[in-house]
Amino acid sequence: MEDPMPTQEARPATADPADSAVDASRPSEASATPAPPREVAARLAERISLVGHGFPVKRDVAALTDELIGVLFPQLSSEPPLSARDAATRLLRARDELGRIAWPLLGGTDSLGSSAAAVEADVERVMGGFVASLPDVHLRSLEDAAAILAGDPAAESLDEVIAAYPGFLAIATHRVAHAIHALGVPLVPRLMAEVAHSRSGIDIHPGATIGRRFCIDHGTGVVVGETAVIGDDVKLYQGVTLGALSVAKTLAGTRRHPTIGDRVVIYANATVLGGDTVIGTDSVIGGNVFLTTSVPPGSLVYQTSSHRVRRQKDDFDGADLVI
Repeated sequence: MEDPMPTQEARPATADPADSAVDASRPSEASATPAPPREVAARLAERISLVGHGFPVKRDVAALTDELIGVLFPQLSSEPPLSARDAATRLLRARDELGRIAWPLLGGTDSLGSSAAAVEADVERVMGGFVASLPDVHLRSLEDAAAILAGDPAAESLDEVIAAYPGFLAIATHRVAHAIHALGVPLVPRLMAEVAHSRSGIDIHPGATIGRRFCIDHGTGVVVGETAVIGDDVKLYQGVTLGALSVAKTLAGTRRHPTIGDRVVIYANATVLGGDTVIGTDSVIGGNVFLTTSVPPGSLVYQTSSHRVRRQKDDFDGADLVI
């Protein structure tokens, strides 16, 4: 008689240290008595110690972000206004802190030798390139603030935009993070972006390329993906996604996010997806639109819907329920 439940031939399993540590952290199935807490803690600590070396402390990156943004824009600083000399000193101190954080990420170790010299040169390149980028970062961010002020009737001054608008905070932080990203420093730009994300609700990948006079109005829920390209004088409202279609991991590094032309306005909760999607210049994308195809310059794209208004005192008619 044939076995109704054939079994597969057993194969030798490859031991995983992480599995052993996980097993040590929970009671054995053969015994109801858990392992001693000290033993569990020791094994878990051993597993934890295998990862994280050279990884930047998030608190340090957040502090660096605050220092840079606060010096560039005193309206956002928790410190009193600075003299020009003090501001220069703090910027150079922030440069050195960036070098310290970047050192292990660029391959630096505690050992000396030719490799250490090469890493040191790379760190010096990053620090020098970052300082050189700051005047342009500052100028472009001021242009962003001026564009937000010009386009928002509720904004009363440039100081108000810089100090109180989450869109400006996200854009300014992005411009700093993007400059570091362009210098080839891993992790730090992404952690900077997450500082702005947690504070503004706006998620801009540091790899995104953003033109001049960029505006984000309100901003909550805006997402801009890594390979998005945004032209000049573009305005996004809350909830806009410039994202990617679901793609394989092997497509990392390829263009996956849309290109937005100059002077485009995208209204609330619109979604534009795909690396081949191009929104032509001077186009307007209406609220709640879902786009995965390109549109030519000067396009107006909007949802079509039907609404009927009636007085509440009138008798209800099912025909009035039109969406």
